[in-house]
Amino acid sequence: MITFERLLESYKPLIAIPVVITIIALILIATMGLNQGIELKGGTVAVVQLEKPISQNELQSLISTGLPNQTVDVKSVNNNQATIDIVGDTDVVKLSSILEGTGTITSYKSVGAVLSSESLTQIYYALAFAFIFMSITVFIIFRNFVPSMAVILAALSDIIIAVGGMSLFGIPLSIASVGALLMLIGYSVDTDILLTTRILKRKEGTVTERAIEAMKTGLTMAAAAIGSMAALYLVVVFLIPAAQTLADIAAVLIIGLIADVLATWLMNLGILRWYTEARK
Repeated sequence: MITFERLLESYKPLIAIPVVITIIALILIATMGLNQGIELKGGTVAVVQLEKPISQNELQSLISTGLPNQTVDVKSVNNNQATIDIVGDTDVVKLSSILEGTGTITSYKSVGAVLSSESLTQIYYALAFAFIFMSITVFIIFRNFVPSMAVILAALSDIIIAVGGMSLFGIPLSIASVGALLMLIGYSVDTDILLTTRILKRKEGTVTERAIEAMKTGLTMAAAAIGSMAALYLVVVFLIPAAQTLADIAAVLIIGLIADVLATWLMNLGILRWYTEARK
């Protein structure tokens, strides 16, 4: 514990760790971009009940040959069922004829270019408004510029690292993954407010002792949440691979929750300690 307390006393270099990771995430987003889901870039999602054994590559080759001008992605083939993404407008009759003798379409969803563009705009608005109202709430609660900005910067770093992870691991930006990002904003602010309240509002003990008490609660919450999302991810991958959306949500939350640990307990805590020492 003495070693851990000494580590917390050397807080200034620790602030640089989440800052550097955030910068790396921004570079990843700028250079690799984000893979958008069908509902955001327009296209077709079809679920096919297979009538004979066929590999993922063979099915993709079959459909790509029949639709030479469109991008086809066979997302999964499991339990005689395949999920297929096709970019652009697709004639369901033509797709059925391509699959004749191989499988039957049991589910078909097509999203047009106008609707997908509108969905993307709505997503940007949702994220922007969530962040703006979160920032206003934080300023109202603490009514102090430095602690409020520390909470907001930690939440911003959390979201940027999560999006950078999506870019790195090819997790598509979709309505579902945006929901995960909105959940991360709430979770990040929750732990940051817990830390800031313990450090600034309570008077018993030293700042380090109050930080350690807050850290016990915060890290327990984070470990429980990460464990739950890891279990969900493994269940989907090994038992229900057709539910890929759930795996994407779990992956985004795992990345964001790990980022939140760094942003809250290294960056936000470091800024708060710096602030409390400057006030003395």
